[in-house]
This record gives sequence, structure tokens and C-alpha cells, in this order.
Amino acid sequence: MKMSDKRTETCCCTGHRDIPYGLETPLKSVLKEQVGLLLSKGVIYYGVGGAVGFDTLAAEALFELRTEYPQIKVILVYPFSGFDSRWQKEQRERYRVLLPKYDKLVCVSRTPGREAYLMRDRHLVDCSAHCIAFCSRSYGGTAYTVRYAQEHGCQIYNLAERIVGQK
Repeated sequence: MKMSDKRTETCCCTGHRDIPYGLETPLKSVLKEQVGLLLSKGVIYYGVGGAVGFDTLAAEALFELRTEYPQIKVILVYPFSGFDSRWQKEQRERYRVLLPKYDKLVCVSRTPGREAYLMRDRHLVDCSAHCIAFCSRSYGGTAYTVRYAQEHGCQIYNLAERIVGQK
């Protein structure tokens, strides 16, 4: 099977690093519901970017779902080695616990910098036909990624439209 054939079975996840207080649990629940719907359509590959916030929450939700749906494959696409070096200790530990659970690791750049993050975001989208997002702002990296996904024909599922304002 060529990579282009797998695109219809692939969903990328993108979202803000900051999740408003009290929204993490309902956001994870809505995310799991959306993944369940996509699984029923044959979407089994899920790419995440490895950042704090939504990326981490999405990975944790996918790993939890994998106990019930073992066909789920979770792919970490990260910008460069050491991208987590400025994170808080707790954030690095959470990342370290998740790392061995990924089915595949993809590093998109050998060089640190803003362009590496954009390369990561574009790679996630370029390999996907679907995009689960948590995007509540029209600016920043997540908004860029969602626009890029729309321009490239991805079906967008913006969970912020369903969750923001709920507690």
C-alpha cells in the first residue's frame, strides 16, 4: 500500500498548548467520541505533534482507546531532537512516559527552530485526510495548521466548537 492510500485512513491532531482550566476532562471525552466515529470509517492511524497541551492530551486519549481498539496506531511527529528541553520537569516526565507507547516516531528536522515546527505541522497534515483540532483562536500555530489542513482537503473536526464554554 502506498503512502497516498493510507492518507484516507489517517487523522492528524492539532491544538493549543494551553487548555483552559476545567476543560481537559470534557475535551478528552469529546476527542474520544470523535476518534470512535473515525474508527467506524476505517481511520486507524493518528498523528500527533508531541507538544504540551492538546497534543499530549490527544496521545493519552488515543493510548487509552487502544486498550479497546487495538487497531489504533499512534504516530509521533516531532520537530527536532531536544524540542522538549525548555519544558517544565512535569511536562517532560509526562512526555517520557508516553514515548515508548508510540507505534512510530518521525523527526522532521535536524535543525532546531521555528521552521522545524512548521515542517512538523505540514507533515502531519500532508499524511492525513482528517484533522481533529482544538482551535479557539484565529492566530498562532494551531490556526495555521487548521488553515493548512483545510487548504489541503482534510476533513476538519474542531472540538473547540463543541467544548469551549462548557465546564
